[in-house]
Amino acid sequence: MKLSAEQLGEQLKKRLAPVYFLSGDEPLQLAEAADAVRQAARAAGYGSRELFYADTGFDWSALQEAADSFSLFGEKRILDLRLPAKPDKAAAAALARYAERPAEDAILLVGSAKIGGAEQKSRWYQAIDRIGVTVQVWPLEGEQLLRWLDRRLNAKGLLADKSGIRILAARVEGNLLAAAQEVEKLHILYGKGKIDDDRIVKAVADSARYDVFDLAEETLRGHAAKACRVLTGLKAEGVAPAVALWALTRDVRLIGNIMVLVSQGAPTESALAKCLVWDKRKSTVLQALQRLNRDSVHRTLLLSAKADRVIKGMETGDPWEALLSVCISLAAPAERLGTVKAG
Repeated sequence: MKLSAEQLGEQLKKRLAPVYFLSGDEPLQLAEAADAVRQAARAAGYGSRELFYADTGFDWSALQEAADSFSLFGEKRILDLRLPAKPDKAAAAALARYAERPAEDAILLVGSAKIGGAEQKSRWYQAIDRIGVTVQVWPLEGEQLLRWLDRRLNAKGLLADKSGIRILAARVEGNLLAAAQEVEKLHILYGKGKIDDDRIVKAVADSARYDVFDLAEETLRGHAAKACRVLTGLKAEGVAPAVALWALTRDVRLIGNIMVLVSQGAPTESALAKCLVWDKRKSTVLQALQRLNRDSVHRTLLLSAKADRVIKGMETGDPWEALLSVCISLAAPAERLGTVKAG
């Protein structure tokens, strides 16, 4: 059954298919479609998940062995298969075999690179399409992007005129990861309700002058002094402290999520792909992974929570000093926290 990413949610409400094959070169849609399948499966009692990263040299018999075996505790399972490229001959044969005899107590979820027309006519793809659900995601442009932004805003309780949505679309230029960040920022700045064009323009203009993402980037690189200078600039520009905290906390959670995946046996490259780390950010994230540990990530999250309370007036203190503590914690080596003062 071929479905669009928009149609997947309704299908998941009706019944779960034995196989979901998700493909495409738009990472946010692909990741959110996979998350929707996993969430629906967990709600239906699929409490166990087995991960398979089909990198070079992957033993495809492992997938068949998992399909033929039953959980030790009788739990229904999600077999989560990641394909970094479109299926080669070995992968095609394994997927065709699985479609002929799917596991009785499991759902196979496959995330793949973009699949072309030739692959969609192949035996393995047709076999999966007959018994399961296939979804291919595409980069969004024009009216499709405007509708996606409108739905994203509505999901956050925000209402915008079409002119305001067009301002957002021009800002993100089809980059859905950036679009999601802009919507999140608007929600943090203004909360739920109607948001006029002037507010959208102001939020876009703020990020164009002094970018909160620069702050997060410098802290991940361990450049504490430079991060402090950026923080001082953000304060001078009148950027809302909540937006700066959101950018920092987003990256703290990113590092924590990658650490969890790696601790579970995932290769670092696969963990980066799973967490939607694009190529030009990989070196920065890898630097942070080498410098930090899970204790330092946990400590930084605690400081972020305190900063959030200070910003909201639930705890006494200066919001920018609280943000400085978060920056220092994230930028410092895991084994030793130094003291850095903004110049």
